[in-house]
Amino acid sequence: MGYIGGGVVLVVIGAILMYAVEVSIPGIDSNTLAVILIAAGVVLFVIGLLFAMRSRSRGVPRDRY
Repeated sequence: MGYIGGGVVLVVIGAILMYAVEVSIPGIDSNTLAVILIAAGVVLFVIGLLFAMRSRSRGVPRDRY
């Protein structure tokens, strides 16, 4: 799936948990869990973008012929 796709999935799950679902889990605040998932998704997305930009900046290899 990659870093970018995983980050998007975490953000979507966190947003659904925060805005669309009311879950009562003993000992865990669902809004706090949603914020953690969204933050982790954003970090993962940024890491994926950095890896993608780094791999594209290497340039095109030159022919030796």
